[in-house]
Amino acid sequence: MKKVLITGGAGFIGSNIADRLIELGHEVIVLDNLSAGKIENVNSSAKFFKFDVRDKALIDIFKSEKPDSVIHNAAQLSVRISVEDPLYDADVNVLGGLNVFNCCMQSGVKKVIFASSGGTVYGEQQYFPADEKHATNPISPYGVAKMASENYLYFFNREYGLDFIALRYANIYGPRQDPLGEAGVVAIFSNKFIQGSCPVINGDGKQTRDYVFVKDAVDANVRAIESKFSGALNIATSQETNVNELFYMLRQISGKSIKETHGPAKPGEQYRSVLDYGLANKVLGWKPSVPIIEGLKITYQWFEKNLNP
Repeated sequence: MKKVLITGGAGFIGSNIADRLIELGHEVIVLDNLSAGKIENVNSSAKFFKFDVRDKALIDIFKSEKPDSVIHNAAQLSVRISVEDPLYDADVNVLGGLNVFNCCMQSGVKKVIFASSGGTVYGEQQYFPADEKHATNPISPYGVAKMASENYLYFFNREYGLDFIALRYANIYGPRQDPLGEAGVVAIFSNKFIQGSCPVINGDGKQTRDYVFVKDAVDANVRAIESKFSGALNIATSQETNVNELFYMLRQISGKSIKETHGPAKPGEQYRSVLDYGLANKVLGWKPSVPIIEGLKITYQWFEKNLNP
């Protein structure tokens, strides 16, 4: 069993990973500044630090706790905010990540699992689905920051032997996702349906994404911790779902007769995004296991139970 430190461990994906690792008997440390994460998401069996990854005193926690592995999930999560304020995005996502990686190097951490973004690092795709050999041409500061962090990890691996896996997530959805934020159309639409209000579909609704249920993302992290592989891996389903299809699936699940409504397209929004998970299958033995309709049902029911009316 390993000691695993999870930055952003009170957030959507991080808290789900923490729960699973604790189930498997690992010792888990959660580090989160609670700017987006929620303290109620933190497993009672985890050791918790309210802390910002940009703080230079982070090294003290690393040296006292001596984790074997680090899962770096802490981030500024919004592509829109990154466009509006690229300096803030870089402060959190580049400098914060670099601080974490440097602490890993100085404290003897053996492996870093980094939450990267397959939905943004490739930019407008040249072929579909994109594999890890696809050119990386991010069109948002958020994507640029994710790619910079991957490059820093490559440097720390080459110079200091710090192993890493950058999980290039497609669109992860599921319980605990923020229904009020910018990211997460499944959570936003679910919340609207539960309230009986009308979700607004941007543009023609034919823009596609590759939706991965959070349980499958968690499984990828568990496997990554044990893997000898270093490098980037797509975590995806290799299936495109457009926003209109997503709307109709959630409407069917909700049982409500809410009218399809369209608003203006978002300027600069990527139109198609779908990733090839073949390399993750080869090196981790990973593949998605939850069909989208099943994942949507689980997610919708969780929001029905947990959202305040």
